[in-house]
Amino acid sequence: MKLELGKIAIKDIQFADSTYIADHILYVNKEEAASLVLEDDKLLKCHLDIARPGDATRITPVKDVIEPRVKVSGGGEIFPGVIGKVSPTVGEGRTHALDGCCVVTVGRIVGFQEGVIDMSGPAADYCPFSKTVNLCIVIEPKDGLETHVYERAGRLAGLKVAAYLGEAAKSLEPDTLEVYETKPVFQQAAEYPDLPKVGYVHMLQSQGLLHDTYYYGVDAKQFVPTFMYPTEIMDGAIVSGNCVAPCDKVTTYHHLHNPVIDECYKRHGKEINFMGVILTNENVFLADKERHSDMVAKLSEWMELDGVLITEEGYGNPDTDLMMNCRKVERKGTKVVLITDEFPGKDGKSQSLADTCDEATALASCGQGNMTLKFPAMDKVIGMQDYIESQIGGWAGCINEDGSFEAEIQIIIASTIANGFNTLAARGY
Repeated sequence: MKLELGKIAIKDIQFADSTYIADHILYVNKEEAASLVLEDDKLLKCHLDIARPGDATRITPVKDVIEPRVKVSGGGEIFPGVIGKVSPTVGEGRTHALDGCCVVTVGRIVGFQEGVIDMSGPAADYCPFSKTVNLCIVIEPKDGLETHVYERAGRLAGLKVAAYLGEAAKSLEPDTLEVYETKPVFQQAAEYPDLPKVGYVHMLQSQGLLHDTYYYGVDAKQFVPTFMYPTEIMDGAIVSGNCVAPCDKVTTYHHLHNPVIDECYKRHGKEINFMGVILTNENVFLADKERHSDMVAKLSEWMELDGVLITEEGYGNPDTDLMMNCRKVERKGTKVVLITDEFPGKDGKSQSLADTCDEATALASCGQGNMTLKFPAMDKVIGMQDYIESQIGGWAGCINEDGSFEAEIQIIIASTIANGFNTLAARGY
């Protein structure tokens, strides 16, 4: 598959009578965007707000972050199987992206594992979305909704607005155009016979109970490990639908901008032969963990990979899936490098991962989420701070009357995200 990704740089968002892009400014018709959200009768109200880098603004509780995009050519629709048609598949042709801006869904909490984005102050250093211009969709659900029903309504609201904004870029000439290509597996292997064949084992959060991710609209816990072209993931085939710990939540934005895929493409044809992605999930029951890790190892052997990188989403229970994948792939003769974050307690003295194996000899750490930070009061809060004490990373009594609080950095969206899209690391001695 060959994908052309055209990027239109967005430096600001402003409200206007119509939605369009001019001079790198995204103008948004609030009423049209809000009407898309309120098509769902499970949502009573919708308020749009803008958060810019450097503002004394806090956004919380954050549900998802999405980059506006549109398919220009090549078949397929953006976010297939969720709001776009499921067929044909995405991953080829041309897609335009509004680079530098995001849609952020916010509102009354769904699950305690929802996070914070500060646009300035010390917490901004830990979050990529303090550097983007954010259109915040603040939603108010009907009373009495079951949590999974509310989650779905909020998820679709953000995706619909992102797709609506993306249409403004469909006929524009992009500022930059990047081309990515992965050929069918045997052709790809033959193209660079002297380079090591490298794959990526991409673990999706799929434990249920608000721990879901969607693959062409299918809940990830319903599929078995499979092969994906990297360009499919870059083109919106995977959508976040979970409320895992904010620090390592893979938002829909992060699926579009997976750093492992990006770095492998940069080295493709030079240092490595990037063969593609083995997509798998994270299971609850032991039998499922054994079955799916066996299939991951079988796929890596079939592709004759020399090495793989493996990432997870979440921590605790998924650490076992991570280690099972590592052990079984290594035993098939493929070298493994793990990428994950750590949770060793505030003092750093506890075991960092819930599981391990002898084969886990190479690991890149994305930092530890238990470190505490003081969050100053902000002039403006988009959403509400009512839930800070119960959001993961907070605790009873952590918030002060002036709106400042102390919490572990795992309350910050993407602060230690376990695929490397962050600024933290750890050094072994």
